[in-house]
Amino acid sequence: MLTFRMRDGSGSIRLKHVIEDTDRHGNVRVYLRRPGHLKVRLRSQPGTEDFLAEYRAAMMGATPRAPAGPLERRGARGSFKWLCEQYYVSAEYQRLGDRTKYVRRSILDRICEKNGSKPYALMEPRHVRRMRDEMADRPEAANGFVKALRQVYAFAVEYELAQRNPARDVPYLKAKGDGFHSWTMEEVRQFEDHHPIGSKPRLALALMLYTGQRRSDIVRLGPQHIKEGWITLTQAKNRERKPVTLSIPVLPELKTVLDATPTGNLAFLVTAFGKPFTSNGFGNWFRKQCDEAGLKHCSAHGLRKAGAALAAENGATERQLMAIFGWTTMKEASRYTRAARQKVLAASGMKLLSREGSGPERGETLGGEP
Repeated sequence: MLTFRMRDGSGSIRLKHVIEDTDRHGNVRVYLRRPGHLKVRLRSQPGTEDFLAEYRAAMMGATPRAPAGPLERRGARGSFKWLCEQYYVSAEYQRLGDRTKYVRRSILDRICEKNGSKPYALMEPRHVRRMRDEMADRPEAANGFVKALRQVYAFAVEYELAQRNPARDVPYLKAKGDGFHSWTMEEVRQFEDHHPIGSKPRLALALMLYTGQRRSDIVRLGPQHIKEGWITLTQAKNRERKPVTLSIPVLPELKTVLDATPTGNLAFLVTAFGKPFTSNGFGNWFRKQCDEAGLKHCSAHGLRKAGAALAAENGATERQLMAIFGWTTMKEASRYTRAARQKVLAASGMKLLSREGSGPERGETLGGEP
C-alpha cells in the first residue's frame, strides 16, 4: 500500500495493492498488483484525478487505457511529432497544471496520429484553419486545437526551432450560446426549498454562491482557510504559472449555513467516505442534487456566473469583480458590468416610453395625436 499526495492540494490518499518498481534505467514505474491477478501498470501521473480513475478501473478488472502520454516511438528530427516531444520536456510545458498538461498533450498526440511525420516547418495558417474548420460543429474543441498549436509553435519560436507561428493569427471560433446556464434567483430559492440549511447540498450552494469561486477551489476550502472572518486561498487555476491569491470576507449568509452544517476537517465538503471531493466528482454529485430539486438545466459553474451577475447588478465595479472572482483582466468582468448597466439604463429609459412618465402628456399618443 502506497500513500500519494494529491496534486490539487486536497491531502493524501492511501491505495491498496499499489507498488513501485524501478527498471534498469532508473525509471520508477507504478503498478497495481493484486493476489491472483496480473500486474497492471498505471501510467497516469500519481496524485492526479486521472491516476485515481485509472486505479479504480484496474481494481474493477478493466484494462486501463493508456493516457495521452509519451508516444510509442520517437519522431524523426524536424517532424511535428519531434517538435511536440521537445515541447513536452520544456520548462513552459512543465509549468502547466496536471489537468492542462493532460488535455493539451491529448490534443497534440491526436494531431500526431495523422500528421506527426510531416515537417513542422511547412505548416501554414491555411492548414491550421482547415483543421480548425473540420471541428466547426464543436467550437470549444476547435478552439482548444488552435490554442494547443499556438503554444507549441510559440515554444518553437522562442527556442529558435521555428521562424514563425502559423497558428498565431488563426482566430478562435465563436462559441454557440453563452456557455453554462446562469442561475436565476428563483432557481436558487427552488434549490434552497428542496435542500434545507444543515444539508450538504445547501452548504455546497452557499459556498459557491457566496464566495464566487470555481468548483476546483470549493472542494479544497476548509476551516484552515478562514481567519478572523476572512477566507484566504490561492486559486487552483494557473496555480503553477500565475497564482492568484484572494482574501474575501465570509458573508453572513454563508456563516449561517456553515455554523449549522456538519463539515470535514480539512475540507468543508466531503464524500460519503469522509474524503474531500475531486473537482469532477463534486461536479457530478452536485449535478444530481440539482436534478433532485427539479433544476436539470442548472450546474455548479452556472452559480459562479449568477454570483457575478448579481454583484454587477448591485453596482460592483469591474475592479471589484476581479478582486472577488480572481480574474486577472478586465475582459470577463466588463461582460457582466456591461450587462448590468444595460439593465439599469433600460429600466430608467423605458419610463420615457410610458404615458405616465415625463414624456408626452397623458392621453396623447407618442406621435402627439390625441
